Parts: sequence; structure tokens; C-alpha cells
Amino acid sequence: MSSEKNIKSIEQFKDTNELTKKTLEDEGKKAEIHYIKSLINLELLQKIIIKPFFEMTSETKFVRYIRALPQFQESKSKEQLKQDVMSGNVIIVIQNETLLLDLKFSTNDQINTTSVEMTTHGSQIALSENLTMSINMIRSNYHQPTLFVDYVVMGEVNQQKLAIIYDKEHVNKNALKLIEERLQTVDRKIITSTTQLNNYINNQRFSLFPQMIMTERPDRIAYNLSGGKVVLLLDGNPQALIAPVFFFDFMTTMEDNYHTFFISFFLKFLRYTGLFISILLPSLYIGITSYAPEVFRTELALTIAGSRIGVPFSSFIEVLFMLFFMEMLLEASIRLPKAVSATATTVGGLILGTAVTEASLASNVMVIIVSAVAISTFVIPINEMAFSIRVLRLFFILVTTIFGLAGLTLGLYALVMYLVSINSFGEPYLKLSIEKKNKMKSGEES
Repeated sequence: MSSEKNIKSIEQFKDTNELTKKTLEDEGKKAEIHYIKSLINLELLQKIIIKPFFEMTSETKFVRYIRALPQFQESKSKEQLKQDVMSGNVIIVIQNETLLLDLKFSTNDQINTTSVEMTTHGSQIALSENLTMSINMIRSNYHQPTLFVDYVVMGEVNQQKLAIIYDKEHVNKNALKLIEERLQTVDRKIITSTTQLNNYINNQRFSLFPQMIMTERPDRIAYNLSGGKVVLLLDGNPQALIAPVFFFDFMTTMEDNYHTFFISFFLKFLRYTGLFISILLPSLYIGITSYAPEVFRTELALTIAGSRIGVPFSSFIEVLFMLFFMEMLLEASIRLPKAVSATATTVGGLILGTAVTEASLASNVMVIIVSAVAISTFVIPINEMAFSIRVLRLFFILVTTIFGLAGLTLGLYALVMYLVSINSFGEPYLKLSIEKKNKMKSGEES
């Protein structure tokens, strides 16, 4: 673009009082710089632009110097120029040329530690809110020249930069194409988080189960990149989205790769056991106590019946009552300040359990079952799947209340059929994910 057109395009910013214009003049040299003060690093502005301008003998040398800087960028249109300024770039108008330098001031480029996907072994580093820093951490864990990063802009108003990361050699091309097509169909004014983006690009928005994994760990991202998956990373968010995914991916942790086979198998067994306990235990309690108490041994059936003496509600109301307050405690533990959340929820749970049993509003066995269900829910390593299980549990309680143990059995069949019917970006949801071993390729002899 010519200098005149550039100056006209800069006039767009007259409505804002933050645009700063400075004219630099020295011994026949002249340049204009335009920037938004709150977005750029003023120290770098002084060091990289203003000071060298007065030190160099000619405008030509200064232009060559600016073009040689790593922060130099090209702007191809008026619209792009406007977005560049709003993103923290400095416009330099000199010799009928428009030069752009990225001098963005960043306060979120610190390296975080894992706070959601905790492990006792392996790396404790999490992604940063700064997109460049996060990509640096991913590349530090994945040293392959075939790693590609494509950028798109999401959100009509906030214009957030989104990185699409994949290994060009191993990527699932069909899934990559689907993701790119769905990103183009997202028409939202503001995109603020990767979770929000997940809802917009998912063509099964009313699906109970998540179609993408959200992670904060660079090592999990590197592991999935090697398996041909696509990673989406939004600027300003310390979590990334991984697709396509399978149901069994949500039950694995990075520690499974750090332990021996038998220890990893034991830990996976605990997780899947916790999964079934979380889903089925409340329903089994309703089905057996209300419809088929003969399933238990006589002593156990009498013990459960004795614990329910004086309880004025049916087993269905009893289960819903206790699970409702358990969910309330879980939600409170998330919303309360960290300094008091653990104490408040622990004390609240103890008082609630004691008071409910003393008032004969629920049986002692029911308190044990609710505690076991809560603990089992925490065993599921990915939060998105844990949320789905908490909702699915209510479905099984409902069908068991209406149809008894037969309804519970039919509900399990319906669940399996539903999981078989859904997919994640073209890949079957119940597909067994088998690690592909990279074969060493020797030089081909002609």
C-alpha cells in the first residue's frame, strides 16, 4: 500500500483516544509512528525504534534495519492494518512505505504448573496463556520438522488468534479437513475460551459425551500429535483441544506411560471400576431395595432393611435427596475461595451426613453409597467425562425407578448402542486406540 492510503486507513482510529502518533525528525530524516500505548512494550519502542532512528545517518539505513528485525511484519490490506494495530503492532510510515513491528506487551507469558491434570511423576509444566509461549513448550516436547502450525482468527469482535497444530506426516487428514471446515462456519462475535470453541465446532452439541479432550499438559499434546491428532490452541487460554478422540482416551493419564505394565493395568482397572460404581451403584441400590431384595444374601438384605427403619421416603427419593446435596457440595468446592473450599465442603459433608441419619431422612447405607459414588467420580482423570457421568447417573436412576433391574439392564444396552452410534470428527467413538509404532525407514535402494 502507498503511504497516502496507509495514512487514510490510520484515520479510522480517530474515534479512540488511545491511538498515539509521534513524528520523529532529525537532520533531514522524518518518520511517523502510530501505536496504542496500552498494548505495546514502551521500553522496546524506545530501544528498537526511537533510539536507532536518531543514531542512523539516513532513512534508507533505518528502513533496512527495521526490515531486518525479527519483529517485522507485512501488512497486505487496510483491514489487516487495523487489526495489526489493535493486536499490539507499531506502524512506521517512512519513505512512502508502511512498516509494521510486533511490540506487543505481554503479561501472561509465565510458565504455569499443572492444576487440573495432576500427576506424581513426569513433567509438572502446563501451557501458558500466551500463545507463542505455549507453542514453544509444545515444540520443546515434539522435535519433528513435520510439525505444522496454521493460524486463523476467531471472533468478529475480539479477533482471537487460534493455532491449528498437527504433524503433517501422521495427521488424520479427514479429521483435519472437518475441523477446518467447521472453524469456517463459526460465526460468533466473541470467542473467549477453548471450551466455548469446542461447543461451536461440535456438530453434536446435544451429545452427552465430549467430542474433544481439553488438556493443559504439553506432554499429552505431544503424545497425541504423534498419534495423528489435531490440536487447537486459542491465544489467552492455558488449555488446548485435541481431536479426534475416543472414549478410552478419557480414562488414561500420562502416568500410564511412566509405570510398568502391571502398575498401569492396576491403575486403569481402578479407574474403570470407579466409572461403573459411579454410574451403577445408586441405580443398583434402588433396583434391589425396591424390586428385588432377594438378590442380596439374607443377612445383608436385613441389614439394609434395618437401616431404613424410620426413613419416610422411598429409595428413589432418598437417593435423589443425597445425590442432590452431594452435587451441591461439589459445585461449592469449585466456586469457593481455595483457602476455605476444602474445609467448608468437608465440614458440610460431615454435618450433612450425621444430621440426615440422625433425623432418619436417609439410611446409613445410603450415606456410604453416596460417599463411594463421590470418590469414584473423582477417579475419572478428564473432567469433561466426569461431568458427563454425573448427568448419565440420573438417567439410570430414572429408568431403574420405573422399570426396576430390567430397566437398568436395558439402559446399559442403550448406552452401548449410543456410544457406538456417535463419532468424533469422523472417527468411531468406541474405537480402540492402538499406539502406532514408528518404523525405522531405511534408505530405499533403486
